[in-house]
Amino acid sequence: MSCPSPPIHHRFATPASLSDWLKPRLPSDSFASWGVTPGTKNVHNLWLEISEGETSLTDSVPPTRTVNVVTVHVVGSNGQILVESHQQLSNGSVRHRRRPLSEKMKPSETPEMAVIRAVREELGSVIRAEVGSIGDAVRIVPGSYKMKVEEKNSVSYPGLPACYMFHSFEAEVEGLPEDAEFCTEEEEEYDVSGGAGAANRAISVKRHYWKWVSADSIEP
Repeated sequence: MSCPSPPIHHRFATPASLSDWLKPRLPSDSFASWGVTPGTKNVHNLWLEISEGETSLTDSVPPTRTVNVVTVHVVGSNGQILVESHQQLSNGSVRHRRRPLSEKMKPSETPEMAVIRAVREELGSVIRAEVGSIGDAVRIVPGSYKMKVEEKNSVSYPGLPACYMFHSFEAEVEGLPEDAEFCTEEEEEYDVSGGAGAANRAISVKRHYWKWVSADSIEP
């Protein structure tokens, strides 16, 4: 399955201008649910993704959101895989995940660089201090890289189709808890010069909840 034609690299001056552009291109009931239905994000989140170069939109009706995502299958000492069971969001809602560590890639990153950042941002709060730098704690398994494309509706933005370019790796990470389940605190999710107002109004992840599961329970 392939993505649609190359996305436009449209820049919107404000979240309001993005909202005005989206409204006639999306079902009104879907757009109205953004940030209201539990587990969804709002137009400020999407504006920040576009501003940071993490997301592009096609100029179509409806638009398609194209995202490069790195997925890290963190392998434990007993062969189990770490999955994120759910997230606690800043608006108090819970978003169910049941998927390995994943992170949207920045435009300047290689997939390997994104792996290190994903571990730092989402697992760094529990990695033991004696490990040293996060980069030293992560070992990407040689030959484990895979890439696939998926087209599906976005859970975060109902009514907005998405094309996900998944870059997946297996990795070993030192210093993680061996408990069956544990929780981590999210580092600051958004860091956009001049975008502090939007970041304050965006729905952010506050806590990640993780569990170790058998490798055969993970979708390929």
